[in-house]
Parts: sequence; structure tokens; C-alpha cells
Amino acid sequence: MAIQVYVVDDSAVVRQTLLHLLQGDPEIQLLGSAPNPLIAGPAIRKNRPDVLLLDIEMPGMDGLTFLRQIMEESPIPTVICSTLTTDGSRMALEALAAGAVAVVAKPRLGLKQFLEESRRELLQTLRTAARSRPLRSGAAPVRAAPLSAPRAPLAGLHALSVNKPIVLGASTGGTQAIESVLTTLPADSPGMAIVLHMPERFTAMYAQRLDGLCAMEVREARDGDRLERGVALIAPGGRHMQLRKSGGQYYVSVADGPPVNRHKPSVDVLFRSAAECAGRDALAIILTGMGDDGARGMKALHDKGARTVAQDEASCVVYGMPMEALALGAVDDVLPLGQVARSIMSFDARG
Repeated sequence: MAIQVYVVDDSAVVRQTLLHLLQGDPEIQLLGSAPNPLIAGPAIRKNRPDVLLLDIEMPGMDGLTFLRQIMEESPIPTVICSTLTTDGSRMALEALAAGAVAVVAKPRLGLKQFLEESRRELLQTLRTAARSRPLRSGAAPVRAAPLSAPRAPLAGLHALSVNKPIVLGASTGGTQAIESVLTTLPADSPGMAIVLHMPERFTAMYAQRLDGLCAMEVREARDGDRLERGVALIAPGGRHMQLRKSGGQYYVSVADGPPVNRHKPSVDVLFRSAAECAGRDALAIILTGMGDDGARGMKALHDKGARTVAQDEASCVVYGMPMEALALGAVDDVLPLGQVARSIMSFDARG
């Protein structure tokens, strides 16, 4: 049975182009479309789609407000289609935090051409969304109690080198999952390098948002940044991040390159580099996400003696990446999301 998609976008060009794109795929069918949430609301309540493709910036009622209503009433897997404006990016991140499955970044100019050229990626995103399990608003992954007090001035903390690096990867559902983990960790947590499949220009804003919520410092990684206690580095969208070691200290290398497993940044790129330079000293964590990016890199880490953790199926929005890692025999521990932070601190306490 075809995946039923409903489009809400105030642009007639977008609606017409998407109709044309979806008509060519037998697995996906356009159930209907509307120029704004006020028209879309009654329609999707009457005929519930499998996936909602939702614009953010619209007159009357914005997409974020509409999404929150949907997630509170009866969650529908939702893909956000957002322009690359500052406001669009900020609202798209809030939508992900509210339960949206993914974001498709669209330009203001050349929109029709962009959608046609991105057809394959868009259709795959819709398929991914259809298999996801969005959470009802207010039922986001429950965070464990914080493992220490909130951030406080810690003189010299960031000067402390990391001898046991932590690498973490996630995709679909990962914005909420990573937030759940990092907001639980104390300010003196071991430094970590994180890859999340997220469009370019979104990662800096995502890191900034997390930095305001976490006891740790969270920032978008820059080439040459050292891995330090109390700091989480998030790979910038559109660039790969690798772990390196020099003079007994770990740092990250951020550079362009071809997509790996269709992703840039790629979890496999980070994990393989950690296997090479850290081996048994590392802890690798793979969270919710569609596909198999990170599975082979985690296997390389596991074979070098690193500690490896995967999120369990019950707490995943999409149980793809953890499942693939488990199938390769790359996972030591399978944990609910709420136990991942404690696993990090237990690893750190082993010295």
C-alpha cells in the first residue's frame, strides 16, 4: 500500500512540484495539499495521512504551532520543509524538538529546480518518516535526573585533556535523543565528538540551543578543536568530522569530502577515525536513526576493544542504525535512552 503524504505549504509552486515528483513513485501517493494549516487541519483529521510534509513560515498559523497541535492530539510523522533563513532554521529546530522526524532545507530562489534535483533524497526522507514512531507532545524521551548540579565556573576544566574520548552518532529522531542525553550529563563530563545527520546551517543553531540547556558546553566543531572535559563538539552540517591524536591529546579534524553512506557528516567517518587513533580507549554510542551509517565504524571500534553502546528499539524513533550495528556484532550494551548518560559516566569513572 502506498505511503499517503499530505503537503501543507503556502507556495503553489511547491505544491505543484511535489505533486509532479510524487506521481512518479508507486510507493508514495499525494493524499492532498493545502496552502495553510487552517485548511489542512480538518482535512487530515478526516483522512489521516501516513506522513505530513509541512512548511514552517506561513500566514495565518505557522507550521510550528500547527505541528504542536498535531503532536498533542494524535502524532503524525512530520517532515519539515524550511527555508534557509535564520528564522526558518530556528523554527525548524524547534519543530524537531517538538517531534518532527526530519528537516528538508529549501532555498528561497530556484525552488522548483532544487526540489526536482533533490527528488531521490526527498522520497527517501518520506519513506523514513513513514516508518518512524513520533512521540505525543509532552511525551518526549524522559530524561533521567541530572547527574550533577547545573553548569558553574570550573577554573581550568577545559584545559584538562581527554584520554578516553567519547564518539556519538545519530540520525532520525536524534535531535531529541541527543538533547535527552546531554542535558542529563554534569558540567565535568568527558569530552565528546558528535555526528548528527542535519542540514548545513542548522548544526550551529542546534549546538547553540543545546548549550543553553546543558551543564556542559556544547558548540559546533571547528577544525583543530581539542577534545576537552566539559565540552561536546557537534560536526557541522555539510562537512565530515574525524578524531585525531597528537602529543597525547585528541582533537577533531573538520573538512569537506564526498558523502559517505549518502551523508555528510557521516557517523562512519567519525567512528572509523576513532578506531584508528583511540581504539580500546574510546566509548562509541549509536542512537536512533534510519539506515546503517555508523554500523561498520562501530564494528571497527568494537574489534579494537572500544566500549560500544546502542539505543534500544523501544526508545528509538527509528530503529535502523542501532539495529544494523547490532546485526554486525558491534554492540556491547543495548540500553534505553534514559540510561545512556549514566553509561557515559560509568565509563569515565573507570579511569
